[in-house]
Parts: sequence; C-alpha cells; structure tokens
Amino acid sequence: MDKVRIGVVVSEFNREITFPMLGNAKRQAKKMDAIITYVCYVPGSYDMPVIVQELLKKKDVDAAVTLGAVIKGETNHDEIVAENAARLIADLSVKHSKPVALGITGPNMSFKQAKDRSEIVPIRAVISAVNMATRIKKIREENSRLVGKLKIIG
Repeated sequence: MDKVRIGVVVSEFNREITFPMLGNAKRQAKKMDAIITYVCYVPGSYDMPVIVQELLKKKDVDAAVTLGAVIKGETNHDEIVAENAARLIADLSVKHSKPVALGITGPNMSFKQAKDRSEIVPIRAVISAVNMATRIKKIREENSRLVGKLKIIG
C-alpha cells in the first residue's frame, strides 16, 4: 500500500503551543511512514475549514490534520470557536470522503492545560489520520475488486 499523504493545517494563534504541535505531528508521521505533503498556516482555529477544504480537493492528500489551541477567556468565545471549527471540519471530511483528524485542544482550557496536551494531541491526530486513510483505501480497493466480479443483469 502507498504511503499516506497528509495535509496539515496549523493555527498561528497561540503559536507557543501550536508550532511545537507541528513538530510532534511531523515526528509521528515519520514514525508511521506517512508523508506530510502540505503544511498550511491560518490565523486561528476558526479559519481552518476553508483551507482544509482546499487540501481535501488535492489528489496528493489522503487525509488532513488540524492543529490548534483554543484557550478559555472571560467569555464563551472559545466554545463558539471550537464547536464551529469542529463541526465544519467534520462536515468537510464526510463531503470529501477523506479523514480529517481534529488536533485542536479546548475549549475551556487554560494555557497551561493546552500546553500540557501539546505533545499527545498531535500524535493522536496523526495516528487517527493515517489509520483512517489506510482503512478507507482498503475499503475502496475491496469495492473495486468486487465490482469487477459482478455481472450486470438487465
């Protein structure tokens, strides 16, 4: 099976957290023999869906990984950002039939909590993206073999 090709979208907001997350994602991809074909930066997690959509249209992207840190403030803005980003990202995954792993910490997290999770979250996101892309490829290969064996009657 070919190597899984991943497009990564990284939030520039809270870069003290998100840029090291990218390093962790790259190391995990290498460990899993996957290729990161694109790294795209966006201002914040809320801005990710449009770039995710463009990546999912590309033939050299089998899966996408989003990396962001949504920190709790004095209002519920963090909840709005995180919930909307997650919903739109999930919708894009289904629309394009390609996995998108959610590597966004929050909402309701302090800076310290998000920083503490900055190692494991991108690792899990890459594992999820690679595993899902591999499973989808297997299903598609199996379906194409079955179609070749079916006889159309009518």
